[in-house]
Amino acid sequence: MPSSALYVARTGLQAQDTRMQVISNNLANVSTTAFKRDRANFATLAYQNARVAGQQSSDQTAYATGVNLGTGVMVQATTTDMTQGTLTATGNALDLAISGDGYFQVALPSGQTAYTRAGNFTTSAEGLLVTAQGYPVQPQITIPQGASSITVAQDGTVSATLQGASAPSALGQITTATFANPSALQARNDNFYLETAGSGTPQVGPASQNGHGLIQQGYLEASNVSVVTELVDMIECQRAYEINSKMISSVDDMLKNANQSLT
Repeated sequence: MPSSALYVARTGLQAQDTRMQVISNNLANVSTTAFKRDRANFATLAYQNARVAGQQSSDQTAYATGVNLGTGVMVQATTTDMTQGTLTATGNALDLAISGDGYFQVALPSGQTAYTRAGNFTTSAEGLLVTAQGYPVQPQITIPQGASSITVAQDGTVSATLQGASAPSALGQITTATFANPSALQARNDNFYLETAGSGTPQVGPASQNGHGLIQQGYLEASNVSVVTELVDMIECQRAYEINSKMISSVDDMLKNANQSLT
């Protein structure tokens, strides 16, 4: 029994250590543009059924209760909270935020399409609308040299006044992608997400239509991490870790006393 208790306590330590890593990552990204917090979900490990309720205890009777011994806990999954963060005004014409559902589409060097809520865009030497890493936004938008008064409508239409022209000209339209299960997107570095089998295929279309959110020019979406919530979770995690550590110390003392009694 003591050996089993040691194993159970060890799984508790491992689970809480993983949870603390998730909390640490949330707090580290509290100022990251459009970052979405993660939550660790726990599940019980297999049970040892020493006796099943209803099992015959004699020819005429059955056990009313069973004997089920748990073997610990594990982190079943991490869930991403896709709640929208606060939109913060920046005044930069190429800073874009999505109010509502949707993700900007970005072409990666590998040929894959990545998805992001971080709209802190800029232009390349060729005038392409790109991310800070230089990855072009999809569909590609080219802003000619010398263009002024760049505007992005809520439906994603990009316009600018070209050099020598008096009226603005349309340069293209930024479309966004939505997913049936955005929580299943695979998070990767640089604020990007990748499509997975669990997320479903992207539904691409103009902003403001068919459930796609509005594009807000001159705004960026802040992280949805609440420092107060994470600190409360951190304290709770720390207490749980301490309790499991105490369990290991207690079982170790029990084993020590048993060894001394037998010698």
